[in-house]
Amino acid sequence: MEWRAGRRRAASRTVREGDVLTSVIVMLVVSSAVTQAAVFATTIYLHRSATHRALDLHPVVEWGFRFVIWMTTGMVPRQWVAVHRKHHAFTDEAGDPHSPLLMGFWSVQLGNAFHYVREARKPEVVEKYVRDMAPDGWDRVLFDRGPLGLLIGIAGLCVVLGVGWGLLAALIHTVMYVFVLSSSINGLCHYAGYKNFTNTATNIRTLALVTGGEGLHNNHHEFPRSPKFSFRPSELDPAWPVIRLLSRLELARPYKTIKQSEPSPQGS
Repeated sequence: MEWRAGRRRAASRTVREGDVLTSVIVMLVVSSAVTQAAVFATTIYLHRSATHRALDLHPVVEWGFRFVIWMTTGMVPRQWVAVHRKHHAFTDEAGDPHSPLLMGFWSVQLGNAFHYVREARKPEVVEKYVRDMAPDGWDRVLFDRGPLGLLIGIAGLCVVLGVGWGLLAALIHTVMYVFVLSSSINGLCHYAGYKNFTNTATNIRTLALVTGGEGLHNNHHEFPRSPKFSFRPSELDPAWPVIRLLSRLELARPYKTIKQSEPSPQGS
């Protein structure tokens, strides 16, 4: 009898351990999916469309991206656009909100979020750089209320995964999006990597794979209005197939790509 009871206890432990492992895997998959949703909404809508007008999005698609940004990041689009346009206006010069060449690599790589918040909260910066983005009704009701979006997003994760796993998924997403991926674009991609063009930004192919193409930062700084960030055959912009699909569905109208602009890269 004791032998049978021991086997039952061992089997029960195995089942519990299997359940925990399954929960961990599901949590990591969901957290990664949320992070990539935020990444693609950021690069396609906030960066390429809203900031640089590299493509026009159908209003329904644009609203969808705005909703994803609201739920996964809590950022106010006008503030993000203003800070990024100022970055392009003063790239790695006095006035750049987050230059690792001026502020130090680790200051931007680890503190990028703090540099962003400091600049985004300046009314004069928003007023100067986003005169073409007047707040609409959705902004006033939802999208300007970033903390509300974050709370709803976290609550959704808790409903899907359970409170503990949901909070852990939200924490991992926050760390990856804020302190790893976004900061690496403003930090690493102005500090290390290779160049196709003569500007102070750099390309990092592996980073581009997990940031929707944003790691091809040197290409982007040379041709900010290109909706496609890749230039060489060895470079992959994961957001570009999505933009092509939206274009074929007549839900987006891209501007000229780098190739169509006839550049002259280094080493060509």
